[in-house]
Amino acid sequence: MSSTVVEPIPPGLSREIGTRLRDWVPAIVIFLLGIGLWQGLTTLFDVQTFLLPKPSDIAQAFWDDKSTLWDYGLYTFKEALGGFALGSGLGILFALVLARFRTVGLALIPFAVAANAVPIIAFAPITNNWFGLLNPFSKMAIASVLCFFPVMVNTLRGLTSVNPRAIELMRSYAAGNVSVFREVRIPTSLPFMFTGLKVAAVLSMIGAIVGEYFGGPTNALGVSILNDTQLFDFPRAWAGIALASAFGIAFYAAVALAERLTTSWHPSRRGFRGE
Repeated sequence: MSSTVVEPIPPGLSREIGTRLRDWVPAIVIFLLGIGLWQGLTTLFDVQTFLLPKPSDIAQAFWDDKSTLWDYGLYTFKEALGGFALGSGLGILFALVLARFRTVGLALIPFAVAANAVPIIAFAPITNNWFGLLNPFSKMAIASVLCFFPVMVNTLRGLTSVNPRAIELMRSYAAGNVSVFREVRIPTSLPFMFTGLKVAAVLSMIGAIVGEYFGGPTNALGVSILNDTQLFDFPRAWAGIALASAFGIAFYAAVALAERLTTSWHPSRRGFRGE
């Protein structure tokens, strides 16, 4: 005979789980009400499908083609992920250079602003011409351009927002620039950097989809959405749009989870409760 001892959930953990659930309840309720209102109004006023399909029709279209749409979504997500990695990596590297060499930073900032100011619709055909219409890197380049600026700006702000007293303390220990960056500036910049990364996670999916609108392989989600609209299969097109949104939300949630695991030590992540 053997017995299993079940340990109770710590009060602090159960309180945090309950708080998280309560935070999500309003969003879930609003989402369900919005879907119900959408379904009811489109049915009541007999809205044509080409204007706005019913949520039930969109769900049915997704269910009928779920395996195909899922494969298309994964292909586009890989493009977005590659663009996110490239653009965010360059943004962080650029921010480190700007924080270390202020004179160089002042000279390079206008070029970064100019790259961010280029309309993505105008930039997409250029990258397709550079790398090839069917080359995934052409879409990664578009996504990387969108990701670069928010990550660079937020990381740079974090690197330059260090308390001067912390720098003075490190200097009193005869710490060099590398040690100051490793021990003070980079840890301080992490919350700022993750703010930019969360924005970039969503923008990367947008960049990949927009790039595919100007041409790409037939197994890309953006191309599929464009073809469905041209064939007047609007429920399936909206199903592709919903899938793209789901990938973007999941990507954002993954970055937010990484932020929570990486910056749990930061004072801004701690909850202070009165007794």
